[in-house]
Formats: sequence, C-alpha cells, structure tokens
Amino acid sequence: MSKFFSKKFDGLVPYVAGEQPKDNKYIKLNTNESPFSLSENAIEFAKSALLKTNLYPDPDCRDLHKEIASMLGISPDEVMATNGSDEILNFAFMAFCDKENPAVFPNITYGFYKVFAQINGVPYKEIPLKDDFTIDVNDYIGINKNIFIANPNAPTGIALSVLEIEKIVASNPDNLVVIDEAYVDFGGESCVPLIKKYDNLLVTQTFSKSRSMAGARLGFGAACPALIADLINIKYSTNPYNVNSITAALGIGVLKDEETTQKNCSEIMKNREYTASELKKLGFYVTNSSTNFLFAKSDKIGGQKLYEELKKRGILVRHFSTKEIADYNRITIGSKDQMGALIKTIKEIFG
Repeated sequence: MSKFFSKKFDGLVPYVAGEQPKDNKYIKLNTNESPFSLSENAIEFAKSALLKTNLYPDPDCRDLHKEIASMLGISPDEVMATNGSDEILNFAFMAFCDKENPAVFPNITYGFYKVFAQINGVPYKEIPLKDDFTIDVNDYIGINKNIFIANPNAPTGIALSVLEIEKIVASNPDNLVVIDEAYVDFGGESCVPLIKKYDNLLVTQTFSKSRSMAGARLGFGAACPALIADLINIKYSTNPYNVNSITAALGIGVLKDEETTQKNCSEIMKNREYTASELKKLGFYVTNSSTNFLFAKSDKIGGQKLYEELKKRGILVRHFSTKEIADYNRITIGSKDQMGALIKTIKEIFG
C-alpha cells in the first residue's frame, strides 16, 4: 500500500470474491454462476451492437429499461439498469445513507453490504440471524434505519415471504428498505409489485445468475420514480455510461428469450433438489434453499477440510471462515453431470 492511500480507508476490509482459476481444470461450484451459456437468440440480437462500439452507449438505457419494465409489469421510470446489481447497491448506500441515516443488515449475508458501508463512511449495525439461520422479521420492525436484506439470503439460501418483507417495509416509512433479489428466480417470491404501494422500497436484481450474464455485468433496481431519480443523480455524478452497449443489447436479447431463462431455472432447481437429496443421504445437513446454491455441513468432516479435499480433486466450492458458518460450504448448482461428479467425489472422500 502506498504512502498516498487515504487514512480514511485504514479500516477498510475489501470484499473477497470467489476463486476464478484460469486453467479450466476445475468444476466451478463456488461463485453461483449459471452452468448454461447465453442462448443463440440473445447473442444474435447483440451482434449489431459490436458494430457501434465507436460510439458511446445510451446513458439512459431507454430500450433496455423498456424491456426490463415490461418483464416486471412496471413503468420504465421505475427502473434503472446498472453495472451488475453491486453498482446499484453501492448507489443506494451513497444516495440514502449517512451518519444520520445508518444502515442495518444481517450479520450473515452478502459480504459487500459491509464493504459498501465502510467505503462510504456509513455507520452500520449487523443483526444476528436466528440459530436456524433465518432472519427474525421482528428485529427489523420499526427500527428507523436503512435496511438491506438479501432475499433469498446468501450464503444460507433461505427466503422470507413477501408478506414478511411487507411488514418490514410498512413499519419503516421514513427509511429506505433495500431487498436484494439476486437469487429470486430460483424459487423465491419477488417484492417488485410492492414498489407501487411503498415509496421507501428499492428492489435490486441481477442478470448474473438466472440469465447467464455474470461476465457481462448487468443488474437493475426497481422503485418508485422519485427513488429512481435519486439514483440516476448518483449515476450521472459517477459514471453516466455505466452499462456498455454490448451488455445492454445482450440484456435485451435475453429478455426477449424468457422461455430459455425459465427452462434453465427449472433445470437448476431440479438439479438442486437432486443434490440436496443425495447430500442428505450422506448425512449432510442442508438448509432450505430457494437459490441456485446449497448451504451444507457434515458431522463427518469440517467445512474447511471438505473444501480442501474437493479442491485437490478438481472441484471448487465456497468456504467462509466466519465462525458461525465455518462448518458449512456453499455449493453452486451446476449441470446434472457436475452435481453427479460432486456427489461421487464426496463419497470417495468419505471412503
């Protein structure tokens, strides 16, 4: 670190991304990517954008916003596209949180919330999950702070119902509630319809998981027009061209091919149930996942040890060193063949 790095970042702990090996020798079940490539329909739609990369993209993302809004059943002025959902989450911390308006989020959740709070100088509080890793809705009722909840939560995979989310939103009318729905397409229930009823709700989603666009970086937020206008002000004050033209075109192409997305999600959910069943036969405890991953532990082997043994054999899963979840591993759901290889390898490890 150089002598020029600002002292205000002395306590900053960066987000640790999952391993991205370049030698392709691993079965990657560690970063919740889709096992499916983009459909040919989506790729064909985006090809014309390659011929226009000499021009700046549309900073207002008008065509993309129309497609997203149509998919969600809302208006284009209730949507803002961003460079992955991480960007709109950061924008929310920038726009709505400060010393007078601190943030709260679960103590076991997406690791970027804490980083966004730290880098933006926002005071924050982490609220413990219950012993079964579920969020206690009562902890967030009338808390009078800005609330960030991943639903379904990560890395636990457990979802709250829309009714439970609405209780939280309704009880905090003077504060923002952000619901991060990165995994909602795998069995969760979206809160987007509630933005018509509540002006303090921001729902974020991503194209990285269910729509096979992790490498293209596309996400969005849905909220009432006033909240979206605030976020647009932040965007235009940081990076007006945050969504490049090729990514925007791919996003439109994917949305025009919703049948493929739904087919892929169904396949992943089927593979998830198969994998959970097989892991339970081997004595694993598996949380009730509504995502494209499983959160599992075994009394036969520690979480760190299982991660290491799988890696030796060419399979990557995600292990977290946090004390409360150190016995667990997060396992991305891939193809049926990949999940079969995982189960076979675990059986070999168990002898």
